[in-house]
Amino acid sequence: MSKVATRFAPSPTGALHIGGVRTALFNWLFSKNQKGTFHLRIEDTDKERSKDEHKIQIIKSLKWIGIEHDGEEYIQSTKIKDHIDVANELLKSGNAYKCYCSNEEIEEQKKRARQKKLPYIYNRKWRNLLEADAPKNIKPVIRFKSKIEGTSMLKDLVQGDVEIENSTIEDFIILRNDGTPTYNLSATVDDHQMNITHIIRGDDHKINTFKQMQIYLAMKWVLPQFAHIPLIHTIKGKKLSKRDNASTLDDYSRIGIMPDALRNYLLRLGWSYEDKEIFTLDESIKHFNLEGIGKSPSKLDMSRILSMNEHYIKSIDINELYSHLVDYCEIYKEKIKPEKEAKIKLSLSFLKNKAKTLEDIFNNAKYIILDNVNFTEEDLKLIDDKAKKIIKEFKDEFLSISELNKETLEPIINRLIKKHETNFKGVGQPLRIALTGSKFGPGIYDIIISLGKKEVEKRLGDKIII
Repeated sequence: MSKVATRFAPSPTGALHIGGVRTALFNWLFSKNQKGTFHLRIEDTDKERSKDEHKIQIIKSLKWIGIEHDGEEYIQSTKIKDHIDVANELLKSGNAYKCYCSNEEIEEQKKRARQKKLPYIYNRKWRNLLEADAPKNIKPVIRFKSKIEGTSMLKDLVQGDVEIENSTIEDFIILRNDGTPTYNLSATVDDHQMNITHIIRGDDHKINTFKQMQIYLAMKWVLPQFAHIPLIHTIKGKKLSKRDNASTLDDYSRIGIMPDALRNYLLRLGWSYEDKEIFTLDESIKHFNLEGIGKSPSKLDMSRILSMNEHYIKSIDINELYSHLVDYCEIYKEKIKPEKEAKIKLSLSFLKNKAKTLEDIFNNAKYIILDNVNFTEEDLKLIDDKAKKIIKEFKDEFLSISELNKETLEPIINRLIKKHETNFKGVGQPLRIALTGSKFGPGIYDIIISLGKKEVEKRLGDKIII
């Protein structure tokens, strides 16, 4: 048996879709589980929409989530001649023919199909006509001569046996009238030349698979094995599209979802192993199999993604979490200065307990990350004369303590509560605003301890506040 080889074949026409990421993940995990290879094919034949920056982003996104391909990228546009050669070979062997139908004729056929509320299938007009009868003013397309009689069977590794009436598969175009190959021809030739043994893709490709199988058989090539995975739907049960919010990998990265968390979520989206929910990367590779993939569509649940991310934030090592935060801030927020590392790491022990995303951590750690406190007019209105007095009196007592911890801070707070006949919020809120610029955020003791005595003294002396 040939060594297992899988592939992921995105078009570089935009950002990587979350459904594509899961497809890539399943292909990658299967190949690694089988000690095989995983390949990346860039299907860039749409010259108008294909961009180098999209290709770079796709590779970067896959790497971010932990998927790296073997060998060099396979660039489809460099293989066009091979695709055309195969089309001509099919023409020569009688497995394809030239079709001289005009655009007007095709449109008329489609119109009649719509009127009868039937799917359009080309009427095979030129299937048996002689080329000598061809009109001189029309450049032909080349159509594959599909089977008409009987049925075809697909032994799908996920869906099981799938049978289709051959009459429902049209004589599909393999070369356009400008000489360029179509998807089904190019993909088939590429998969053959790449020695792909297993094609794992969305079940919206099933009809394409039946067409491609016929090309394999006509060329007397060894058929790969096919597995069609159910599509991802929205929480409302509709097919997830690029128009939906949070549909691309960048969308998740931007809000601070960590790669390990998203990879774990996508692994479990339509696949299961016993009752296990959390998988390390090594465990994912060890346990992944095609038998564990369900046959029904899976619903993308943002609340579950956030829950998974929250689990990772709370459970990973502080140093690892800090590394993720640094990377996140550098890309999407503000670069963290090296001298802030010790204070941020100290604060992560409590910041992570109230965070679902890296963005949550950044927002609650801004008072440390940023050099200057940014006050809003709304929050400053809360610093009235009474609040200013509380801040000043706290500062006076605060300067006298030698050791900074909850045990030394709590008596000061309690005395101020009693003296000003207020509650914990009445003291804590103005102090939190003075120190962080916001009435929301970590606990006041955590803020003071993480900032340190010198920085607290500086911020409580801000002219804006007192």
